[in-house]
Amino acid sequence: MKKLLDRLKRGNGAASGRMSDEGPATDDGYFSTQFNDRGDDVQLATWAERAKQVGAQPLERKQAEPLFAKLWGADRYVAALSQDELLRMSQYLQFVTVPVNQEVIGQDEQGDYMLIVLEGTLAVDRVQPWGGRARLAEARAGDMLGEMSLLDAGTRFSACTTLTPCTLAVVDAQRLDEMIMFEPRLGLALLASLSRRLSLRLRQVSARLSALLSSN
Repeated sequence: MKKLLDRLKRGNGAASGRMSDEGPATDDGYFSTQFNDRGDDVQLATWAERAKQVGAQPLERKQAEPLFAKLWGADRYVAALSQDELLRMSQYLQFVTVPVNQEVIGQDEQGDYMLIVLEGTLAVDRVQPWGGRARLAEARAGDMLGEMSLLDAGTRFSACTTLTPCTLAVVDAQRLDEMIMFEPRLGLALLASLSRRLSLRLRQVSARLSALLSSN
């Protein structure tokens, strides 16, 4: 992580490019978060479909970008970015508002997007076979949801439902690929922050497991 931070501070000198409206421009050897390994029988839950289902409404960038810059500018791996770079990063995101009691991520589905909470609260639940729900956590401003499935193409572990009206930033696989391709410094910052958050979450789970085992 220190090396990643050093690279962010120095800049990597890569030329930035323009986002494509027709999908990520990648070559055969380029890293991609797209779901190239999915079987034909796997149904991908896209944000475009989910947005219609939950009544998501686009939010004007002039309202959303300051929220995003404030929340993410405080992250240690993103703090090295200038305000201009944060604004450029936000161009790869969609900003929406979602009403209360809407499931924005479904358990056991495969999705091509992750969410960043800018305002509001969401429930993170594990749905039981008999229909009950076990509350795992509540996500608030600054939290990420769905990032693991975006990176590894695996199924969602939990369902995420809005407990209040929420403002969300949406990062889908195509835009993430384009950020990595055209703005590698910004892509590196996002991936470094993502990695740190996943590592912290794993440490928390390990600590809980250790406490549980030691109590037996």
